[in-house]
Amino acid sequence: MEFSLEQLAGILGGTVEGDSNLKVYRLDKIQEGQPGGIAFLANDKYENFLYETEATAVIVSADFVATKPYKTALIRVKDAYTGFTTLLEAYQQLNQASLVGVEEPSYMAESSSMGEQGYRGAFSYIGKNCTLGKGVKIYGQAYIGDRVHIGDGTVIYAGAKIYADTRIGKNCVIHAGAVLGSDGFGFAPQTDGSYKTIPQVGNVVLEDQVSIGANTTIDCATMGSTLVRKGVKIDNQVHIAHNVVIGEHTVIAAQTGISGSTEIGAHCVLAGKVGIAGHLKIADRTTIGGNTGISKSITSPGKTLFGFLAMDMNHFLRSYSIFKNLDDLQKRIQQLEKKG
Repeated sequence: MEFSLEQLAGILGGTVEGDSNLKVYRLDKIQEGQPGGIAFLANDKYENFLYETEATAVIVSADFVATKPYKTALIRVKDAYTGFTTLLEAYQQLNQASLVGVEEPSYMAESSSMGEQGYRGAFSYIGKNCTLGKGVKIYGQAYIGDRVHIGDGTVIYAGAKIYADTRIGKNCVIHAGAVLGSDGFGFAPQTDGSYKTIPQVGNVVLEDQVSIGANTTIDCATMGSTLVRKGVKIDNQVHIAHNVVIGEHTVIAAQTGISGSTEIGAHCVLAGKVGIAGHLKIADRTTIGGNTGISKSITSPGKTLFGFLAMDMNHFLRSYSIFKNLDDLQKRIQQLEKKG
């Protein structure tokens, strides 16, 4: 597909510097830009590539000031990174818009329904009494259990498994291999040392604009709902246990695990391999560094935590600087003891 710079500026809410009639049909990295491509510059480390690139156009922030001559046209937007992200979203939507209809063999129960412009890939399965909104895309080998609701514009990629009674909002993305609604880890210890399974009869609810990474698992609630609120972005290989609540626009990186009944606030950032114990509350705007363990609730919003077990980040860094020198400190103490 080919677009003029004028058309792209209209999509991005930007302005063109150069020939607005120039056409582009490809997305390029700025360091690899070629004629017909459009790139972006959002990091000063890559500025030198602007003066060398062969790309037809480059998206830059409105306040960018060049320090050398350049050959490419510019599209100035409020924020270059956000602008290019918007362009990627539009490109992806155009590609997915072409996926319409039903590939065979696939199965959808007669009691279920699918909205206009929907797509079902080969070997996908949709159970009884499901409602799929307008423009929903279900890729091949995806499994949708009974009584599942999926909102308009949501995409379920290949091999994802959506258990019964799950509710998914509008414009969500569920990547390949993700599992939503599997049993929570609920077992009651018995007097003979065995464990009795506690039935998990709740569900999983995803609000609008949620993204779930590949091979991530979200357990259903024991009762009620495991809840992922609007705009949450979850990376690959994350585990969310039963009855967890994730607040709006929180982001969670790979290999993080959140234990049952914990509530994560809004606008939090959880880096890779974070571990959070159960029945805790994490305040809004909390940032938790990679490999950090959280064993107690975080009640004050806006904190940055790091270390195992977690402590205030500045305190941890001061303590760690001492820890690195413990060997030398011990030798010095031993020398002083000998002199004494």
